[in-house]
Amino acid sequence: MIEKADSPVRVLHVLQRMEAGGTQAFLMNLYRNIDRSKVQFDFLVEYEEKEFYDDEIESLGGRVYRSNFREDKNLPRFVRFLRGFFGSHSEYAVVHCHAYTIGYFVLREAERAGVAVRIAHSHENNMYGVTVPLKVVMRSLFPIHANKLMACSDEAGRFLFGDRNYTVVKNAIDVDRYVFDETVRTEVRRELGLGSSLVVGSVGRLHHQKNQAFLLDAFREVAAMRPDARLLLVGNGPLREKIIAKASDLGIADRMILLSDRRDMDRLYQAMDVFVLPSFYEGLGIVAVEAQSSGLPTICSGGVAEDANVSPLFRRMMLEESPKAWAETIIKSAGVRDCAVGAAGARAHGFDVRDNAMKMQEWYLAKAANAR
Repeated sequence: MIEKADSPVRVLHVLQRMEAGGTQAFLMNLYRNIDRSKVQFDFLVEYEEKEFYDDEIESLGGRVYRSNFREDKNLPRFVRFLRGFFGSHSEYAVVHCHAYTIGYFVLREAERAGVAVRIAHSHENNMYGVTVPLKVVMRSLFPIHANKLMACSDEAGRFLFGDRNYTVVKNAIDVDRYVFDETVRTEVRRELGLGSSLVVGSVGRLHHQKNQAFLLDAFREVAAMRPDARLLLVGNGPLREKIIAKASDLGIADRMILLSDRRDMDRLYQAMDVFVLPSFYEGLGIVAVEAQSSGLPTICSGGVAEDANVSPLFRRMMLEESPKAWAETIIKSAGVRDCAVGAAGARAHGFDVRDNAMKMQEWYLAKAANAR
C-alpha cells in the first residue's frame, strides 16, 4: 500500500494487546496528543480478541491488526503472518516494537521488508521476575534487528539492552488530569459508598507480577488496626477469582471494593488516601506517577523502578518486610496528601505528556523523512 504524499507518517506499534495496562496507557497518551494530521499510529497485536483501547484507536484514525499467536502458539505460522503483513504494508517507515518476547521476529521481518526505522522498546526490569529460559533467549535477541533502542526507565534499559546505547522515553501522562479536586473526591466517595473511611488504593492487572496477594495480607493488618479502612483495587486479569477467594479467606471481603478496568482513573485516585504498588517487577510503574500527581502518599516495592520516584510522596518498602510492617507504613502515610508537590514533581521529572508527545512526533517525522 502506497500512502499519498500528503498523508501522515504511519507508525506501527507492536505489542501483546491494547488492554488497560501501563505501556498501553503511555501509547494512548502520546496518540491523543500528537498532531494526527502529521503522524498516525497503527497497532499490530498478538491476540485476536477486541481489547480496551481498540474502539478509541479506530476513532482517532488508527488501525488495529490482530494475529492469533498468543492463542495458537504456532511460531512458524506467526512468522509467515509477519512476512505476509510487511509484504503487503509498505506504508510503514517506522516499526516500534514493545514486546521483547516476539520482538526479534517482528523486527527481523520488518528489516527484510525494507522498513527503515526499527525500534526495540523495553518496558520491563524483571527485577523480581521468575527467570524463564525462553524469555532470557528472546531478551538477548530483541535488539539484533533494531536500529534504535528505547526504554521507559534506566532499569528497563539495562535489563534488556545491557551496555548498549538506549534512549529513555518517559511514560508521560496528562498531569493536569490528576490534580486533586475536593469536589471530585466527595462525589466518588459517595458513588462508591466510602464515606469517611481510610481508603487504601492500588491499580493494575490482576496478575502475579502486580502481587495483589501480598497487598491483601498487608491490608488485613491495616483492617485490624483501623476498623474504618477500605481497600480499593482497580483492574482486570486472570487472578480475579483467586483474589476474591483470598479476600474471603482473610475475612476482608466486605472491606474490599474490586473494580474492573476504568477510563476515569483520574477521578478514582481522588477517593484514595494512600496508594500502594507491591509489584514483583515494573519497567516503570506509571500508576505510581499518576498517584503522586494526585497528591497521594505512594508506597512501592523494590520491584518498581526508581524513575517512578518523582516527589517526597514516594516511599520505598521491600517485599521481604512483613505485611504488618507494610500496614504500619500505610497507616502512618495516609492523610499527608500534597497535590502541589506531586504534580510539580511529575512535571520536573519529564512526565508531562504534551512535551513528550511533541518530541516523539518530531523524532518520527525526522526519521521518516530521512528514510525516503
